[in-house]
Order: sequence, then C-alpha cells, then structure tokens
Amino acid sequence: MSSSPNLYLLIALAPLAGAILAGLFGTGFLGRPIGRRASHVITILGVLISAIGSVVVLGDVLNGLRFDGAVYTWSLIGQTKLEIGFLIDPLSAMMMVVVTSVSLMVHIYTIGYMADDPGYQRFFSYISLFTFSMLMLVMSNNMVQLFFGWEAVGLVSYLLIGFWYTRPTAIFANMKAFLINRVGDFGFVLGIGLLFAYAGTMHYGEVFAQADKLAKLTLPGSDWMLLTVACICLFIGAMGKSAQVPLHAWLPDSMEGPTPISALIHAATMVTAGIFMVARFSPLFELSDTALSFIIVIGAIGALFLGILGIIQNDIKRVVAYSTLSQLGYMTVALGASAYSVAIFHLMTHAFFKALLFLGAGSVIIGMHHDQDIRNMGGLRKYMPITWITFLLGTLALVGTPFFSGFYSKEHIIEAAGAAHVWGASFAYYATLIGVFVTSLYSFRVYFLVFHGKERFDTSDHGHGHGHDDHGHDDHGHGHHGGKPHESPWVVTLPLILLAIPSVLIGAWAVDPMLFGKFFNGVITVLPQHPAMHELHEEWHGWVAFGLHAFQTLPFWLVVAGAVIAWYCYLINPKVPAAIKSSLSGVNKVLENKYYVDWVNEQIIARGLRCLGRGLWQTGDRGIIDGLLINGSARVVGWVSAVSRHLQSGFIYHYAFAMIIGIMALVTFFVLIPQ
Repeated sequence: MSSSPNLYLLIALAPLAGAILAGLFGTGFLGRPIGRRASHVITILGVLISAIGSVVVLGDVLNGLRFDGAVYTWSLIGQTKLEIGFLIDPLSAMMMVVVTSVSLMVHIYTIGYMADDPGYQRFFSYISLFTFSMLMLVMSNNMVQLFFGWEAVGLVSYLLIGFWYTRPTAIFANMKAFLINRVGDFGFVLGIGLLFAYAGTMHYGEVFAQADKLAKLTLPGSDWMLLTVACICLFIGAMGKSAQVPLHAWLPDSMEGPTPISALIHAATMVTAGIFMVARFSPLFELSDTALSFIIVIGAIGALFLGILGIIQNDIKRVVAYSTLSQLGYMTVALGASAYSVAIFHLMTHAFFKALLFLGAGSVIIGMHHDQDIRNMGGLRKYMPITWITFLLGTLALVGTPFFSGFYSKEHIIEAAGAAHVWGASFAYYATLIGVFVTSLYSFRVYFLVFHGKERFDTSDHGHGHGHDDHGHDDHGHGHHGGKPHESPWVVTLPLILLAIPSVLIGAWAVDPMLFGKFFNGVITVLPQHPAMHELHEEWHGWVAFGLHAFQTLPFWLVVAGAVIAWYCYLINPKVPAAIKSSLSGVNKVLENKYYVDWVNEQIIARGLRCLGRGLWQTGDRGIIDGLLINGSARVVGWVSAVSRHLQSGFIYHYAFAMIIGIMALVTFFVLIPQ
C-alpha cells in the first residue's frame, strides 16, 4: 500500500463520515436508527482507519515520499486559486499519527467514561468531527485550508466544553473560550491577509519562496518590517489557540467539559495547533528576530508563572490543565530559540504523557464516584493499581525523569534557551529551569495526595461532591455516593496502558532522528545566525549518554528537590503547606485570583466594552441613526409638508400672485447675472 491523494482523502474524511452518521442518525436529528453501540463502533472505526492510514503515510515519508498538491479547487478569484490540498512531509505525517492515535485512545476510553450519559452519541459525533478538523489543519498546504481547520477545531471545542449545556458554568466556559480565541484569530487573519496581499498566493511553498523579498518590505506608512508584523500577527493567533499569556484564561475553565475532551483537545491536539503553525511557517519567522524575541518571552512567562498556579489547585483536572499551560510555554520557548524541531518533539512526547495524565485523572474520578477534589482522596494505590502505575509513569515523564520521553524533549528546550542568541533568551533559560522544580512540586503533590498517605474519602452512602465534572454528572443522572474506590473498567484502563508505553519509550527512540537526524530536512528552516540547534548537535552523544549525564545536571536535582518537598509537605508533615499559606497570604491571594487576569478581562475589558457598546448604542444607534437620519429625516419631511401645504390655498388669485413673483425672480436673476 503506497500513499496517494485517495489515501489522504480517506484519512481526513473517515472521521467526518463517522461524525455525520453518529450525529445525524444517532442523536435524534434524523431519528435514531443508530444506537449507542453502533455510534461508538462507527466513529471508532473511522478514527482507526485514519490512524492506520497515518502510520502508512509516516512509513512512506520515512522512505523519502513527499506530496504537495491540490485535490479540489474551491474557488477562483481573478488569478488566485482557493484550493483544498495536502502537504505530506515529516512534520504533517508525524502530526497525523499523533492526532489519530491519541484520538483513537480517547474514543475507546469514552465508551467507559460516558457510559451513562444521555448525550453519548452526540459526544462521539463531536470528538470524531474534531479529529477531522484537526487533520484538515495539519495536512493543509495552503493558508485557506489552514484557517478552515483552525476555526473548525475552535468551533468543535466550543461544543465540547459546553457539552453539559444545562450547567451555567459550562456555558460560561465555552463562551469564554470562544471569545478569547476570537481575539487571537483576529491577529491570525491579519497575518494571513498581509502575506496574501504581498505574496499574491495562499500556497505555503509559493509564500516561502518569496520570504527574502518579503523581508525587505516595510508596512506602508511606517518603518515597521512587514514580515515582523505578519509573523507577530500569526503568533497572536497561536497565543489564543495554544493558550499563551495573556490569552490563556480559557483553558483551565475548559475543564468544565467531560474528561475525554480534556485529553483530546486541551492536551494533545488543539492547543498544539499554534505550535505546529509556527513550526510550519519557520521560513518566515527565521527572518524576524523581533518576532522570535516576542515568542520566547511570552513562552517563558507561561512556562514559569502559569505552572506556579498548579501548586494551589485542588481539582485534579485543573492541576493537569495548568501543567498543560506550562508545557505549552516550554514549546513556545523552543520556537523562539529557533529550535523548532525540539518544540515539535516536545509536542509529540507531551501529547502522549499528558493525554495519559488526563485520562488517568478521569479514571480516578470514576473510581472516586465523580469526586475531583484531591483533598478527599489518598491511598488509592491499593484500590486502583493500573491507574496508579500508569499515572506514575505519566508523572515521571512530565517532570523530566531521565530516560522517560519528557526528559529528552524538556532538557533540550532548556539547553536551547541557553544557547539562543535572541533578546529574552536569558530570561527564558532561567524561567524554564525554575519551571522544572515547579513542575515536579505540583506533579508529585497530586500523585502523593491521590495515591498515597491517609485515606480521606467518605466510605458512607453520602459521598463528597467537589470539583467540576461532578456537577455535570449530576445534571445527567450521575449521583454522588460513597463506598470504596474501585478500578475502572477495561475500556478505561486499556488506553492508559497503551498511552503509558510511548510516554516511557518514544523519547529515547525518536530523539536522535527528530532532533539530530534528517527527519525534518527541507521542512524546517533554521538560519546560521540562530545557532541553538547547532550547539545542541555538537554536545549530542546518543540517548544513553544523554540520560546518564542528566544525573550530574541541575534540572535533575531540581526534579528530585520538588519530589522530596512534595513528599515531606503532603505525606510526612501536612502542617507545612498550611503554615506557608498563612505566612504568604498576600502571595496566595494573588495566586488564587490567577494573577487577576480574569478580573482584568471581566471588570476592565469586558465592562469597558459594554460601556463602549452602550455608548455606541445610545449615541450612534439611537441618537444618530434612529434619531437624526431616520426619525430626523421624517421630521424634516413633515415640517416641509406642513409649511408647503399652506401654499395650496385653492384660490386662483394666490396662484396668479405666486406666478408673478416667480417670473419677477427669474427675470431679476437673468438680468443681474453678467453674460
């Protein structure tokens, strides 16, 4: 079986077919000829076909295959073609495998997690539709199709975050995600528009071929470099989609949706779309040091300060969500350091271990009868052995334990930041270094509180009800009850086991070809003035030597320090965190208010926009449009009519008098005007 446009279409359209069938015929929209079982079988089959096809394509790409062509011309505007096309190269092939494999695990997991939910078929339709949208994004060869996939994943994420639409918190969360992403997408559209206006094409290859010409242009009416403005606009789009400061506030609230979508959208795929986009546009970003500096500073802020927020969270899913924000910051730092291959490598490893952690958190929620508060857990190790060991493996990968997948990608990001020659690189280096300790601290805090120590859950018939998913389950028929925790069914634990394998092994297996081999040759552009990857290459001596050397480096001991402090504070002497919280009440207040970003958004920006909208309505709509233009013109017509009706008296001598006056006026006019 060899790759062809027909195979690419099959990979993209198979999940769409499953989504349409389950959505139209399983939800009551066109009746219910498809039941619950058939819905998950159809959608899983579609994603399985895509996953197998993606693996075939990756194999062909490793053997040298490249494809860049159109399969359908959507529109023709003058000489500009708007096409549906595919670009198959190592970057897109790797993304296809990650998207489809993680999506397949999530589909299987959903059978167990959503078993009792009345929206079962609708959920499968949504996640299958999301898979199609993400595939269209990563396989595109032009900016029109990229934008279609970009907006489609945003739309489906809106539907999934608000899946439990009877909950006000879920509706608020999905609207928040939708609006914040619109802010980023406004910049994204401007970036695409600038490139199209000056390159005259939407095709990636044709735009990249003009990169040197575009780098010499300035924005009309200013001395700003055109390419710098375009790249920053594109990255603003990535800031929204990939939840970078200050457009990050939507992601923690998106935990209002069911756990499977947290794993699919907010860990492995959608939030990494911005990272993928910047890597794809590396031929342009490389020509703007200003844009790279902007990227590396934004990433460093997120990597450190958003990770710190994870330390004070008590909802198990929200801790993992803030971890995602921090790791996205790490990827962004790598992009700013021109280590695009390292960013994509961390994207891949992160997809597996973060999906594992989210699904592991969901398994814990099931075992705890839908209680998400880690303060009500403890000692789950003996009740949920499979969830325990897989969650531990995911945690070890996340913190960067030597020889685990996250170690190889994270360590290289820190080194790339140290070797980067752009403004802000020093700050990024120290931020990512400190972030290692922060990541270890909040990760092992969750691990110890959930799986070790004293059992704090209620085993009576009236369990606790904390967190977010629990309310959603209440709305849909899940009651909170006590009883001992229990291991999840096999449809939940099987994906955990399958995701744990790459979380441990894929880093060591892929680090050499992806970072220092020829995997990304001809796909990612790095200029000589950005030597980070060159310096990393000179210090590379194989995955074994790299792992052994880690025991002598500062990041490893920061990981150990975070784990030891978490062990002491949450297992040995639990009074310490309370004492620290009391002594640092001011700092804790800032953290609990999430640096007041939500307050600024809601009280300043949103309120200011409401005042502006009210002013425009009062002055513009009611005053000028309704008052002056519409009602005003009617009043003028009425006044003119009221005056002119007095001229229609009905007496002949009045009309004769008016005619005489008119003739005199005309004669006077023509006599006085010089010839």
